[in-house]
Amino acid sequence: MKRVSTLLLMLTLGTASLSATTKTLTHKIKKGDTLYSIAHKNHITVTKLRKVNHLKKSVVLKVGKTIKVPTISKSKKKPVTLAKKSKKHSIKTSKAKKRHTEKKLAQALKGIKSQKISKVKKSNKFALSDILFSTHGSSIKGKKLISIAKKKLGRRYVWGATGQKNTFDCSGLTSYVCKKNGIKIPRRAIEQSKYGKYVSRKNLKPGDLIFFDTSKHRKGYVNHVGIYIGNNKFIHASSAKKKVIITSLNKPFYSQRFKLARRVAS
Repeated sequence: MKRVSTLLLMLTLGTASLSATTKTLTHKIKKGDTLYSIAHKNHITVTKLRKVNHLKKSVVLKVGKTIKVPTISKSKKKPVTLAKKSKKHSIKTSKAKKRHTEKKLAQALKGIKSQKISKVKKSNKFALSDILFSTHGSSIKGKKLISIAKKKLGRRYVWGATGQKNTFDCSGLTSYVCKKNGIKIPRRAIEQSKYGKYVSRKNLKPGDLIFFDTSKHRKGYVNHVGIYIGNNKFIHASSAKKKVIITSLNKPFYSQRFKLARRVAS
């Protein structure tokens, strides 16, 4: 038991000596040096400096002579490895990303809640509800037509375009969307108005093609087409707004010029 205690004591002393070791340096005395200034500079006491050099209190330091200066060097802290630093950084980054994602989700949910009941004030703008909640009662193909059409919102109107460089005219948009869903329809609006099942205005369902006479003097023939998306609204490539937009059928211009509707997706 005594041997074990002795061994433990030796190990403790050994560890202590590793953490703080005493080194002795030499100092050449310069003009103006005193025991106090040398001791202060090296963070030791005057008594210790005298003791190491066996000096008396009355000793006078001579310029050019050397004396021993004991210094205590503390062991350096164990360096943090690159792997540990990387791990800590990774944890911090992960937490920051999580907080950022949660914040964005909260803002998005708040935005959806506030916009769900908002009304569209201008015909070239659309509400969040138009995108998310307007396909009730439509067929699967009808929903797909609307989904693809809405991806083209804001794309530029170009007369005669059917999707080249993401540009469209009115019938170019409807023929493009139908083609993407495996439905082949004629290219021009007037010809499209003769394709598919006739639908009256009161029986419209999301995905139906709706046709208008937008000529200045209402000549009576179809020259414009859009896709009904529900909530009395439709999506179309507007020559007036120069882009793909969502418009309300309640708007007098379109309400008075509505001609008929066709169901091409069933």
